[in-house]
Amino acid sequence: MPIDAISIAPASARNGSGTVAAGLLLVTVALFFGSLFVGPVPIAADDVWSAIFATDRSAISTVIHEIRLPRSILALVIGASLGISGAALQALVRNPLAEPGIIGVSALSALGAVTVFYTGMANAHSLALPIGGISGALVSVIILLALAGRGLSTLTLILAGVAINSLGGALTALVLNLSPNPFAAYEIFFWLMGSLANRSFEHVWVVLPFSLIGWVLLFRAAHALDAFVLGEEVASSLGVNIRRTRWLVVLGSALSVGAGVAVAGIIGFVGLVVPHLLRPVVGHRPVVLLPLSGLGGASLTLAADLGSRFAVGHTELMLGVVTALIGAPFFLYLVLKTRSQLI
Repeated sequence: MPIDAISIAPASARNGSGTVAAGLLLVTVALFFGSLFVGPVPIAADDVWSAIFATDRSAISTVIHEIRLPRSILALVIGASLGISGAALQALVRNPLAEPGIIGVSALSALGAVTVFYTGMANAHSLALPIGGISGALVSVIILLALAGRGLSTLTLILAGVAINSLGGALTALVLNLSPNPFAAYEIFFWLMGSLANRSFEHVWVVLPFSLIGWVLLFRAAHALDAFVLGEEVASSLGVNIRRTRWLVVLGSALSVGAGVAVAGIIGFVGLVVPHLLRPVVGHRPVVLLPLSGLGGASLTLAADLGSRFAVGHTELMLGVVTALIGAPFFLYLVLKTRSQLI
């Protein structure tokens, strides 16, 4: 039986996926353009539209093109990466608590960026920090390959991810501890909390190609992940290449999420929350859930970034703090729900 013929979701969920996709698309577009209006200095809608297509460099045009537009694009791309990766990883390991950090990409990407801060290379070029973060993400894949060997089972994947996360966290703490400059340590600490402030189109061009490649890899694994929902043995009996599917998900998540962490820092819980909110509505088929989770992740990240711009005590909130305030209670709910189902 071909994988495309597997029907896991009920008919009502499949029929409603188009409506959900249209709704999420409208919400994402509305939040994207809404983010261009919100900031320390409010800008009228007419002025925003004029500034987007303006050829001159007025003050409003500079604010839109140099500050708000790249920030909105990054929120869209990074949020989509987190949502797609979260849905793919949850299908791969068949664990509702899985999220992109499970393979250690976020931890080592953060370590790579922190190392750039520590060595002072961040001051040499504006792209040094993103390149350091992406390098860390690629190193995480190499370490994962070395730890897993030839037989990359799901259990090995999880254990290797735990080991990489522990290593990345310990080395990041070591860099912070050894930092001779308290201001550099302060900057590193706030970068680790996640933020899209002060980002430019240079960062967009760094993130975009890696994210697009990661999305292609993840979507190529989507049909095979449909069979993973039924179990690895069933998937194998249906002709699914288990090893290839795992590596498509691992590499796709490493590239897309790693690039986002390199530019924006660690933004947690988006990849956990979004697939859970959408799964009861559209069903459990990853081939349907992945693109919708991309739209949902983009919407959630755009909304959280909008919320972070409302200053508390004259200080803009960090994006990672906002997503943690949303995701941490949801994570506790999932833990309690999972425990009650096991009793």
